[in-house]
Amino acid sequence: MWERKFMELSLLLAQNIFGLFLIIFVGYLTVKCRVLPSDDSKVISKIVLYIVCPCTILNSFQIDFTNEKLMGLILSFIGAIVVHLIFIPLTKLLGQIFHFMPVEKATLIYSNAGNLIIPLVASILGEEWVLYTSGYMVVQTILIWTHGKNLVCNEKQYDFKKIILNVNVIAIMLGMIMFIARWHFPALIHDTVSSVGSMVGPLSMLVIGMLLGNIDILSIFKEKRVYGICFLRLIVYPLAVILAFRLLGLQNFHQDAYQILLISLLAASAPAAATITQFAQLYDKHPGYTSIMNVMSVIFCIITMPIIVFIYQIL
Repeated sequence: MWERKFMELSLLLAQNIFGLFLIIFVGYLTVKCRVLPSDDSKVISKIVLYIVCPCTILNSFQIDFTNEKLMGLILSFIGAIVVHLIFIPLTKLLGQIFHFMPVEKATLIYSNAGNLIIPLVASILGEEWVLYTSGYMVVQTILIWTHGKNLVCNEKQYDFKKIILNVNVIAIMLGMIMFIARWHFPALIHDTVSSVGSMVGPLSMLVIGMLLGNIDILSIFKEKRVYGICFLRLIVYPLAVILAFRLLGLQNFHQDAYQILLISLLAASAPAAATITQFAQLYDKHPGYTSIMNVMSVIFCIITMPIIVFIYQIL
């Protein structure tokens, strides 16, 4: 039984990741065939970060409110908070030992919690469970636009005015108000927001492919430091999450806690966040190297994510 589930998850991951790689390859060819220069990916990054991402956030809150769903969402928020309370201090500690660059630290902390996880959850658990990806996505979005952005840019202080007025933070606050008040967009607006939000995955992968267009492909596999980053992001960090969930007894919080925490674990063990690559591109903070870390983490997660889920199931 375990072997069958392991194989099913591996195949689902392989299918989803193959689709991502096809889009990365299109972006790569776009630059290599001189359709667009690599620098034009900065424009696409701005579109993703300031137009597409807010739509994705708003759409994640367009769900029916029930007390049972609310309790499940609260657990998904708690799970996401626990994950980041582990990842951020652990990265700070390891950063002092291994002298990580800011983009390496951000790559370790933040994962591709939306593009890859939503289709996986829908396939493994069913469409009705996709709702509980919202908790992780909201917590990570808040952190990535505050802590993550400052980390990549190597800024020491937070500009709270900029944070509050950031379109993604506004989208989070508006989405939460709409969810609690049980407000829904009219059908036409909902369809528009959903359509724009669904572009986040393809456009993010296109940016990575365009950045790789200026890099020797063989050099991707020669970056020895990247292997260590991927080992920590995909193996060590998720194992720490499993241990924390067990020690805190979160599985007793809700009748569906096992599945909800599994969703948080899938998000925590996913490859590096494409948003970090876009920050690196936008603020000129080693975008090529950040793209390499992203691509390598995507390759390795085909093997690592089923192993992490298997360990979660048997413990």
